[in-house]
Amino acid sequence: MRAVAMGMLCLTISAGAAFAADDGEDAPARPAVPNIYLDLRTTYATIPAGTLGLGFGSTSLSAAFEALAARRGATLPGGLPAAKSIAVDLPLTVDVSDRVSLYGGVSGSTTDIGGGWSAFNITSWNIGVQADLYQQNGGTFPTITLQSTLTQSVPNETGMTNSFNNILEFDYALDEDETRGWLAGVQYTSTIASPFASIRPNTILYAGGYYQWPSNWKFTGRLGMQSFGGAQIAGRVLAESFTQPILRLDLDRMDDNDNRLFGITAQIAWMPKPSYQMTLRTPLYAVRN
Repeated sequence: MRAVAMGMLCLTISAGAAFAADDGEDAPARPAVPNIYLDLRTTYATIPAGTLGLGFGSTSLSAAFEALAARRGATLPGGLPAAKSIAVDLPLTVDVSDRVSLYGGVSGSTTDIGGGWSAFNITSWNIGVQADLYQQNGGTFPTITLQSTLTQSVPNETGMTNSFNNILEFDYALDEDETRGWLAGVQYTSTIASPFASIRPNTILYAGGYYQWPSNWKFTGRLGMQSFGGAQIAGRVLAESFTQPILRLDLDRMDDNDNRLFGITAQIAWMPKPSYQMTLRTPLYAVRN
C-alpha cells in the first residue's frame, strides 16, 4: 500500500506538469475538488481448462490465474483446470482533470476449480493512469486515450506475478456532443512470473462504436481478435497459445456531466473454447462534479 501511495503521488505530480501548458487564461474554471470515487467492479467469469483469465481490461481475475499458473501449475498434472471466479476490484480513482485520471487500489477474488469455492482473499494491488493524449473537440482527428495499469499479485513472493497492461484507443465522435461515434484500439498485456515460469504477452486488436440516448443511457460495443502466446512452467505447457475473436458489450448510465452512475459489461472470449464474463460497475462517489 505504501508503494501504491507513492506511485499515485508521482503520477499526480507528473500529470499536473504535463498538462499545465493547457491552462490558458481563457480556459473554463475547474472544480475546486476533482471527482474522487471508488470505481467498484464485481466480475463473475467462467474460464475453460488450459487457459488464464484473459480479455479486455486488467482485473484481479487475470492476476489470480496468472499466479495459479506460476505458483501451483507444477502440482496440476492436467494443466490449469476449468474454473469459475468472482473478482472484486476497488481502485480509488481521482479525475485530476477532464483529460487525466489516476487510480490505485486492491483486488480480491474467490475461485472454484471443481472442489468448491475458495475463501475470498486479496489477490493483487494495482496502480494506473488514464490520459487523453489528444482531444477531438469537434475537429477532424479522433480523441487518443492511453491507459496504463501495473498489477502485482499478493503476496509478493517467489512464484507470484506482476503484469503491465496498456490500452491505446482512438475515439472518433460523429457529433458535437460526442453522443455517438466509432472506436478502434489495441490492448497489450505483458506478464513477469518467475525464473521457472513464462507467461507470454496477450494482444487484442478491436473496433467498435457507441451511442448515448438523451436519457443518458450509453451503449458501447467492441469486437476484436485476441492473440495469446501461451504459458509454461519448468518447460511444461500450462496454457496453449491461440488467436481467437472476442466481443465486449457495455451498457452505462451516465449523468449530465458524463460521470458514470452504473454500468454492466458482458464479454465473450474464445480461448479457443468460450469464456463468459459479466461485470457490474457501481462507482461510489466521495466527490462528483
